[in-house]
Amino acid sequence: MRIFKSNNLNMKSQLTLSFLIAVFLFSCQPKNDTGAIVEVSFSDTVNDEGLDGRLLLMFASDETKEPRFQINAGLNAQPIFGMDVEGMKPNEKKTFDSSIFGFPYTSLKELPDGEYYVQALLHIYETFDLSTGHTVKLPMDNGEGQQWNRSPGNIYSKPIKVEINNGQIPPMELVMDEIIPPIEEPEDTEWIKHIKIKSEKLSEFWGRDMYLGAHILLPKGFDEHPEAKYPLMIFHGHFPSDFGGFRTTPPDPDLKPDYSARFDVQGYNIIQQQEAYDFYKRWNEPDFPRFLIIEIQHPTPYYDDSYAVNSASQGPYGDAITHELIPYIEKEFRGMGEGWSRFLYGGSTGGWEALAVQVKYPDEYNGCFAACPDPIDFRAYCLTDIYEDKNAYFYPSEHKKTEVPGHRDYLGHVQNSTREYNHLELVLGTKSRSGQQWDIWEATYSPQGEDGYPERLWDKMTGDINHEVAEYWKENYDLRYILERDWDKLGEKLKGKIHIYCGDMDNYYLNNAVYLMEDFLESTTEPYYEGEVDYGDRAEHCWNGDHENPNHISRLRYNSMYVPKIMKRIIESAPQGADLSSWRYQ
Repeated sequence: MRIFKSNNLNMKSQLTLSFLIAVFLFSCQPKNDTGAIVEVSFSDTVNDEGLDGRLLLMFASDETKEPRFQINAGLNAQPIFGMDVEGMKPNEKKTFDSSIFGFPYTSLKELPDGEYYVQALLHIYETFDLSTGHTVKLPMDNGEGQQWNRSPGNIYSKPIKVEINNGQIPPMELVMDEIIPPIEEPEDTEWIKHIKIKSEKLSEFWGRDMYLGAHILLPKGFDEHPEAKYPLMIFHGHFPSDFGGFRTTPPDPDLKPDYSARFDVQGYNIIQQQEAYDFYKRWNEPDFPRFLIIEIQHPTPYYDDSYAVNSASQGPYGDAITHELIPYIEKEFRGMGEGWSRFLYGGSTGGWEALAVQVKYPDEYNGCFAACPDPIDFRAYCLTDIYEDKNAYFYPSEHKKTEVPGHRDYLGHVQNSTREYNHLELVLGTKSRSGQQWDIWEATYSPQGEDGYPERLWDKMTGDINHEVAEYWKENYDLRYILERDWDKLGEKLKGKIHIYCGDMDNYYLNNAVYLMEDFLESTTEPYYEGEVDYGDRAEHCWNGDHENPNHISRLRYNSMYVPKIMKRIIESAPQGADLSSWRYQ
């Protein structure tokens, strides 16, 4: 009996203890695991209609900048969560709970304890009725170059300070009552002119008026020499707010030196102003050839520029630039208007564009100078072979997961992965609408899906590759493959026109595709390409062929870097009777 009694008491004690533990554990569960966490609305003072778009919720630990300016995929990434909204009305509350996908934490319940500054923003979408018969909702560029955190018309809340303790997010209601103001257009100066034209080709595709623009640097003596017609240098690259790297006065003596973490250089802002002033002085020297230089604006709802080629989801940007914008500029500013007098150059995005435009329009341009180009052979789509690999995020392995790197420094130190880049984009926008790098490649290279948006090259969440889409990319935009496939038709037209430069420690591993392109160009002799491929030792992204200066200097000299090579090309290739003198005045 005693034993039985004793066991009975022990059992009751155990049951009581188990119950108390269960109650305790339940009470300790983070309250943000389920249910409402953060409610977001917008005031009718910023918009009194229903809105479509991407609603973003951001957390940041740095109070010196708004959270919307701290979002990135690097080591200093700050948490962000996103959802699509359609017809969101003033004062209507949208709820962010633990089910909403985020980066670098996939869920709100994963946020560590600490103090945060919290902000919401709505990246507004507009409706486009495309000529393909599809209706899509996309963010219209509003003069900022497709930057979600700066786009005029987007609405946002003022940051508030909150503290997360024991995994519990305090109740929050964020009201977006601020609106990003319009951007002022740059004004013409003695040297720099600005134009914007309606593109008939793009307007037809997009179902609304669409525009192309350019900033034009005039040569010395432009007004004094009305008889002169000029060769044209076309700088491709990201959306330029104005003509860059040209300054008619010395550096501002009151400018406070800043620090460039990328280059580990103090006072980089002063260096930039000095380089811009030095270029102005060089531009005016008697021996400097007289050119027109243009930086073009070709914004798209998918990115800060279109990649300058025709595509299924973006329309005929290549034709619009080559057959509408360029002839208009040449007519207005006395360009020669002939293929032998046009030259392409740029770096990164602009490097790919320079080469792609030269390949796609071989008779319309007389040379490209492509620095650190985006992947020009998709067997080296950064570190992924889109034709053979099954997954873009992880290396194949039976028992472990090793992520594919996305960014490194010149010593090989990795800051983030391909998966991380893509998951941040997925937070910023579904259906290739993030406005970021991997999504614009899809928007440019992919076929158009049944819903009117670009087809995914890979599952954005898992990284599993769609090889049918990869084959479409190959046939239409893999520049090495296209050259190899069509060399019997393109070879003679491209002799002496292809020049490619890349650092062998490019931050995004872009040198791997350049190696593959070089293998083809150097092994093909019928005809030999007669161009140049060059590499910078331990040079990072933006290396442009300058072996004499560090990268942080040479990247500021694109506008003069290739002039000697262009002059050599003109002398060698200008047709008989071409004007080689009217623009060579002093």
